[in-house]
Amino acid sequence: MSCIRSLVAVSFLASIGVSTAVTAQEMISDTTARKQPLTTWGVQIEEFEYRYSDDDEELGVWNADAFYGTDELKLRWISKGEYSLKERAYESLENQLVGQIPISEFFDAKAGVRFDTPEGPDRTYAVLGVAGLAPQWFEVDANLYVSNEGETSAELDAEYELLLTNYWILSATLDATVAFSEDREIGIGKGLVSTGTGLRLRYDLIDRAFSPYVGVVHERKYGDSADFARAEGGGTEDWFAVIGARIVF
Repeated sequence: MSCIRSLVAVSFLASIGVSTAVTAQEMISDTTARKQPLTTWGVQIEEFEYRYSDDDEELGVWNADAFYGTDELKLRWISKGEYSLKERAYESLENQLVGQIPISEFFDAKAGVRFDTPEGPDRTYAVLGVAGLAPQWFEVDANLYVSNEGETSAELDAEYELLLTNYWILSATLDATVAFSEDREIGIGKGLVSTGTGLRLRYDLIDRAFSPYVGVVHERKYGDSADFARAEGGGTEDWFAVIGARIVF
């Protein structure tokens, strides 16, 4: 009797082992749609604002980003611009189309093309960069550009958000551009070209999707870039009062 019981027990354990192995193999080889990377899309308008400067300059400004893809590969379209309401002309107009892949837990690499089409000469650039979350929760976007004229430059955008309450958020931003070669046609000198710093206080009005804000922005040009701006009769430093909204959908 004990021998029969032993045989039954061995058979039962063997059947469990075989069943588990088959189930595991099925999970590994499962290639149905539910196991494929999830495709997502979205649009975020980080800045959509009106600026009024200390010398009565009025600008409409936007910084928008749309994406489509998976966690492994995203296609992004990035658009930035400044439109002078008095001159009725673009002071800057930039569009980028890039592919983006993860290279670490917190950072992605990206590569693509950038098109600048403001009033004046157009420029096309190759883009290589990284974007992600740095230590201390700084959002960082760093890019290297090579233009169709052969000029190279780099740009760093950094942002830090301080959660005052669940709805009130204080955002600090820094943008800096450095040129490794001169492009006099578009007013770019070698060295540090410009910086832009901003402080915005926003309120998440509709479930993080619509957040109006007010703030202040400071912009400054340096070195040869500042000299080129003076020669054209322009300024080299501005303070702006800002009102706008952050929109996500």
